[in-house]
Amino acid sequence: MTLTKKKVVKEAPKQGMLQNVMKQFDAASELINLNPNIKKILSVTNNELIIHFPVRMDNGDVEIFKGYRVQHNNALGPYKGGLRYHPTIDIDSVKALAMWMTWKTSLAGLPYGGAKGGIQMDPTKYSDSELERITRRFTYALGDNIGPEHDIPAPDVNTNAQTMAWIADTYMSTKPPAERSKNQHVVTGKPVGSGGLEGRDRATGFGVFLTIKYWAEYKNIDLKDKTFIVQGFGNVGYWASHFLQEVGAKLIGVQDAFGTIVNPNGLEVESLFNYTTSNKGSVVGFPGSEAMDKDAFFELECDICIPAALGNQITEDRASKIKAFLIAEGANGPTTVEAEKILQERGIDVIPDILCNSGGVVGSYFEWLQNRNGELWDLDEIMVKLEKRIKEVFKKVYETSKLKNLDMRSTAYIIAIERIERAYIQRGIFP
Repeated sequence: MTLTKKKVVKEAPKQGMLQNVMKQFDAASELINLNPNIKKILSVTNNELIIHFPVRMDNGDVEIFKGYRVQHNNALGPYKGGLRYHPTIDIDSVKALAMWMTWKTSLAGLPYGGAKGGIQMDPTKYSDSELERITRRFTYALGDNIGPEHDIPAPDVNTNAQTMAWIADTYMSTKPPAERSKNQHVVTGKPVGSGGLEGRDRATGFGVFLTIKYWAEYKNIDLKDKTFIVQGFGNVGYWASHFLQEVGAKLIGVQDAFGTIVNPNGLEVESLFNYTTSNKGSVVGFPGSEAMDKDAFFELECDICIPAALGNQITEDRASKIKAFLIAEGANGPTTVEAEKILQERGIDVIPDILCNSGGVVGSYFEWLQNRNGELWDLDEIMVKLEKRIKEVFKKVYETSKLKNLDMRSTAYIIAIERIERAYIQRGIFP
């Protein structure tokens, strides 16, 4: 009996977010001839923390969780960045996200550096009381690795204002009574009643909308009746859709972790949001919509595509099938470097993540200032401040991109990296 060897076809390894952000950084560094010593510093993270911590579950069993906090760079100010709860989190993805935060805060002109963190878990599998214990235990384990003038976390994927309230309360409880109120700004994105900022919930989505609006104004495009699709209908996807619908644009497709729905005649944003709140956060089964294959989502006929979920969603394979003329990155790192080259060749514009979704960190900065100075700002005042900051940054990126004949991502990176380079040159490197 003769045995024939079966040929094994190896799949090409999937590019991770860390390789993606490093390619973007290397490309921008070459364009500005970045000082090689500063490039060495910015190519690595300052600190990487991996924590294993035990938590008692509702049934009495103890479960061990793995948490991360990566601090990339603090040349411009305290580390700043979100915490996400997701089963796919690993050290490389957190390093990539921390690096993106450094560029994002620098581009926005904020006195912050970049950090990111989270817990490797599926939060849907735990009760609210378990999530509270997990969050509080993680905060305690982080200890003085976070702090209001050192490293300031915020909400991200699968975390929210409640998560931040637990973190703030736990962190403040570890301080002497007379010092506790001074530490309220250890996190941003808190509930309004616990030191949070009016409008922080909509800041990221509002920023996504504003960058689309400003782009359209520069291009002399009327957003009324323009169609758009959104991947991810959480905080960012919902608010971006809300503001776009207000100016007459039409949402025709939504994809979330549960499924994909479409209606060429339009999906009413508020009705869809209300439906998800009573449907365990899922868009699936929304009345008047049709289900579709998730792999065909990015091929939908539309004008604007908003990836507002996870990274590495617009890949080389999908880039050639996209019908939209604009991609607005509500998520961090949704487009791979190889995919972006294809989009550029096809004349599709991309508003990069470090510009497009920076409304969240700008809102966080306002909350941090409000807590730090003991002030209270009202919603109208906050939205005006937010719009002013994002308009200034967008104008700088867009007009510089035209002047230098570069894409918006390269331009945004150049502006962000040059600001950090100036700080190092002016201050020198200790000792």
